[in-house]
Amino acid sequence: MRLSCGRDQPVWDFAVASFLKSLSSLFGGKRESDGEPAPKGDGEEYNGFTVRPAPYKEGGQYQTCGYVEKEIGGELKSHKFIRADRFASLDDAVQFSLTKGKQLIDEQGEGLFR
Repeated sequence: MRLSCGRDQPVWDFAVASFLKSLSSLFGGKRESDGEPAPKGDGEEYNGFTVRPAPYKEGGQYQTCGYVEKEIGGELKSHKFIRADRFASLDDAVQFSLTKGKQLIDEQGEGLFR
Protein backbone atom coordinates (compact mmCIF):
# COMPACT_ATOMS: atom_id res chain seq x y z
CA MET A 1 0.00 0.00 0.00
CA ARG A 2 1.39 3.40 -0.97
CA LEU A 3 0.64 6.57 0.85
CA SER A 4 -0.11 9.43 -1.46
CA CYS A 5 1.48 12.75 -0.69
CA GLY A 6 -0.40 14.68 -3.35
CA ARG A 7 2.30 14.33 -5.99
CA ASP A 8 2.30 12.55 -9.31
CA GLN A 9 4.02 9.35 -8.08
CA PRO A 10 5.79 8.18 -11.32
CA VAL A 11 7.35 11.62 -11.82
CA TRP A 12 8.38 11.70 -8.16
CA ASP A 13 9.94 8.18 -8.39
CA PHE A 14 11.92 9.21 -11.48
CA ALA A 15 13.18 12.38 -9.78
CA VAL A 16 14.30 10.47 -6.69
CA ALA A 17 16.01 7.79 -8.80
CA SER A 18 17.77 10.45 -10.86
CA PHE A 19 18.93 12.24 -7.71
CA LEU A 20 20.28 9.01 -6.19
CA LYS A 21 22.14 8.18 -9.40
CA SER A 22 23.74 11.64 -9.32
CA LEU A 23 24.85 11.09 -5.73
CA SER A 24 26.29 7.72 -6.67
CA SER A 25 28.45 9.25 -9.39
CA LEU A 26 29.70 11.91 -6.97
CA PHE A 27 30.78 9.34 -4.41
CA GLY A 28 32.68 6.88 -6.54
CA GLY A 29 30.06 5.36 -8.81
CA LYS A 30 31.56 4.08 -12.03
CA ARG A 31 31.00 5.79 -15.31
CA GLU A 32 29.64 3.57 -18.02
CA SER A 33 32.83 3.79 -20.09
CA ASP A 34 35.14 3.11 -17.13
CA GLY A 35 36.38 -0.23 -15.97
CA GLU A 36 35.97 -2.03 -19.26
CA PRO A 37 39.24 -3.86 -20.00
CA ALA A 38 40.83 -3.46 -23.36
CA PRO A 39 40.99 -6.76 -25.23
CA LYS A 40 44.17 -8.71 -24.64
CA GLY A 41 46.52 -8.14 -27.54
CA ASP A 42 48.88 -10.59 -29.17
CA GLY A 43 51.40 -9.79 -26.50
CA GLU A 44 55.13 -9.95 -26.51
CA GLU A 45 57.38 -12.94 -25.91
CA TYR A 46 59.90 -12.46 -23.09
CA ASN A 47 62.20 -15.13 -21.59
CA GLY A 48 59.80 -17.95 -22.48
CA PHE A 49 56.72 -16.09 -21.19
CA THR A 50 54.10 -14.04 -23.01
CA VAL A 51 53.20 -10.60 -21.68
CA ARG A 52 49.78 -9.39 -22.83
CA PRO A 53 48.91 -5.78 -22.03
CA ALA A 54 45.25 -5.12 -21.15
CA PRO A 55 44.91 -1.58 -19.75
CA TYR A 56 41.39 -0.36 -19.09
CA LYS A 57 39.81 3.06 -18.84
CA GLU A 58 39.26 4.27 -15.28
CA GLY A 59 38.52 7.83 -14.23
CA GLY A 60 39.23 9.22 -17.69
CA GLN A 61 42.67 7.59 -17.85
CA TYR A 62 44.06 4.15 -18.66
CA GLN A 63 44.92 1.85 -15.74
CA THR A 64 47.98 -0.37 -16.00
CA CYS A 65 46.85 -3.99 -16.38
CA GLY A 66 48.01 -7.11 -18.17
CA TYR A 67 48.62 -10.85 -18.14
CA VAL A 68 51.77 -12.93 -17.89
CA GLU A 69 51.29 -16.35 -19.47
CA LYS A 70 53.35 -19.48 -19.94
CA GLU A 71 52.64 -23.05 -20.91
CA ILE A 72 53.85 -25.36 -18.15
CA GLY A 73 53.39 -29.13 -18.37
CA GLY A 74 50.99 -28.77 -21.30
CA GLU A 75 48.76 -26.32 -19.39
CA LEU A 76 48.56 -22.58 -20.07
CA LYS A 77 49.14 -20.69 -16.82
CA SER A 78 48.07 -17.05 -16.59
CA HIS A 79 48.67 -14.35 -13.98
CA LYS A 80 46.70 -11.09 -14.13
CA PHE A 81 48.34 -7.97 -12.74
CA ILE A 82 46.88 -4.52 -12.06
CA ARG A 83 48.99 -1.55 -10.96
CA ALA A 84 48.03 1.88 -9.68
CA ASP A 85 49.80 3.70 -12.53
CA ARG A 86 47.47 5.55 -14.92
CA PHE A 87 48.11 7.23 -18.25
CA ALA A 88 46.28 9.69 -20.47
CA SER A 89 47.03 7.69 -23.62
CA LEU A 90 46.28 4.06 -24.33
CA ASP A 91 49.63 3.61 -26.08
CA ASP A 92 51.53 4.77 -22.98
CA ALA A 93 49.49 2.42 -20.79
CA VAL A 94 50.16 -0.51 -23.14
CA GLN A 95 53.92 0.16 -23.13
CA PHE A 96 54.02 0.47 -19.34
CA SER A 97 51.95 -2.71 -18.93
CA LEU A 98 54.51 -4.56 -21.04
CA THR A 99 57.34 -3.16 -18.92
CA LYS A 100 55.60 -4.15 -15.67
CA GLY A 101 54.93 -7.66 -16.97
CA LYS A 102 58.60 -8.11 -17.86
CA GLN A 103 59.59 -6.83 -14.42
CA LEU A 104 57.33 -9.44 -12.78
CA ILE A 105 58.96 -12.17 -14.87
CA ASP A 106 62.46 -11.00 -13.90
CA GLU A 107 61.53 -10.85 -10.21
CA GLN A 108 59.37 -13.97 -9.80
CA GLY A 109 59.66 -16.16 -12.90
CA GLU A 110 57.38 -19.21 -12.73
CA GLY A 111 56.67 -18.35 -9.08
CA LEU A 112 53.93 -16.07 -10.44
CA PHE A 113 51.76 -19.15 -10.94
CA ARG A 114 51.95 -20.62 -7.42
